[in-house]
Amino acid sequence: MYVSKCKYLFFACSLLVSLVSAQKNTQIETWLTNPSANVLFVKQPLSLSFSSKINNQQVIIVDDKQTFQSMDGFGFSLTGGSAANLIKMTPHARAAILRELFATDKNNIGINYLRISIGASDLNEKVFSYDDLPAGETDPDLKKFDLGPDKKDVIPILKEILKLNPSIKIMGSPWSPPVWMKNNKDTRGGNLLPEYYGSYATYFIKYIHEMRRQGIRIDAVTVQNEPLHPGNNPSLQMLAPEQALFVRDYLGPAFKKAGITTKIIIYDHNADRPDYPIQILNDTAARKFIDGSAFHLYGGKIVALADVHKAHPDKNLYFTEQWIGAPGNFAGDIPWHVENLIIGASRNWCKTVLEWNLASDAQYQPHTDRGGCDKCLGAITIDKDRVTRNPAYYIIAHAAKFVRIRSLRIQSNLLEGLPNVAFKTASGKKVLIVLNSSKEGKAFAIQYKGSSAVTQLPAGAVATYVW
Repeated sequence: MYVSKCKYLFFACSLLVSLVSAQKNTQIETWLTNPSANVLFVKQPLSLSFSSKINNQQVIIVDDKQTFQSMDGFGFSLTGGSAANLIKMTPHARAAILRELFATDKNNIGINYLRISIGASDLNEKVFSYDDLPAGETDPDLKKFDLGPDKKDVIPILKEILKLNPSIKIMGSPWSPPVWMKNNKDTRGGNLLPEYYGSYATYFIKYIHEMRRQGIRIDAVTVQNEPLHPGNNPSLQMLAPEQALFVRDYLGPAFKKAGITTKIIIYDHNADRPDYPIQILNDTAARKFIDGSAFHLYGGKIVALADVHKAHPDKNLYFTEQWIGAPGNFAGDIPWHVENLIIGASRNWCKTVLEWNLASDAQYQPHTDRGGCDKCLGAITIDKDRVTRNPAYYIIAHAAKFVRIRSLRIQSNLLEGLPNVAFKTASGKKVLIVLNSSKEGKAFAIQYKGSSAVTQLPAGAVATYVW
């Protein structure tokens, strides 16, 4: 018996030693963006290695035993304007940039989440819905519903993307219902008339079904893009009590009756009003139909999202939109967006982080008149077949290439001047994204399971570490 115990202890000690040795020999890939030196998402030639030496560095400790939300993905809004610019490219040039963006092999980024507009957004050339009628006419049974202009660009582009990445998730968001459903009969602002709540719920269902017939599965819909911003073109004002009523008595029951499994996501507006989704989720009859809440960051602070999680921890959070204003500023845009979105939104429970607008042309076109965004810089600029990669391209690349669907956010401690976020992928890899938000270079160590690797980052630089 004593000999058996000794053999067991010897085996356990040997196993522990071999595990520690394997950890020390683990190589860490580093992908660096240093805007001031024009280093943009470049894999570094030398890998880091774990060792037991720290040398009094600041230490980011990564702990994959503490897990948080699972991730759905990082990506962009594929606006009608983005699709219109892509569809004008020659097939060969378009195939090349789509492969670079969406293919999931090691040589490409593998963007894994897209948001599209239900009908036109303000980055379409013209405003439209899927049931536009002459003034004075109505169509409560939606007999004239048609995907219309989307069949010329958005749908063909999505089909090409799905061939490259069949598992990509797609979210649909409406900017406005058909004007005949609105009290002001205008594409801008106004409110949804109560007598058309049922028709508008059917509108969502028809959209999901028609897209499915095109081979495009809509994973989630938000009820209304920016419901507190009626000045956009198109847009709709929808206050929290109205949205709660629409979801509770119309959209949710209609989805259930039709067997629709597409997620319903509420709010889809700025972080300065966490009370809006909390108020809706406090309605027990409405909340049973709701998967979660979506946010932008044109107002408020990203930490406010944690208030919604705290109030309703069983409901998901999504970050769905943030623009970069033209002409763009690499040195300012990349650190701000990485800190607030890639790191901040993820650390505050978001399952997605999406930048606004995949592509524009050199004049930031197209956009609608009377309120469309005329300074929205795409992640890429398309000039015929020439492609320019802009700040949002690199911001999303730092996460999307490595943090795919079913990755888990894991614990990592925050250090002054070194905001960071960590993930564990479905295949077991660890991903740590770190920004040096200070005004000087910083040396620090990455610690994982008792072993450490020492590295450094220039001021304003961001790095993704993968092992």
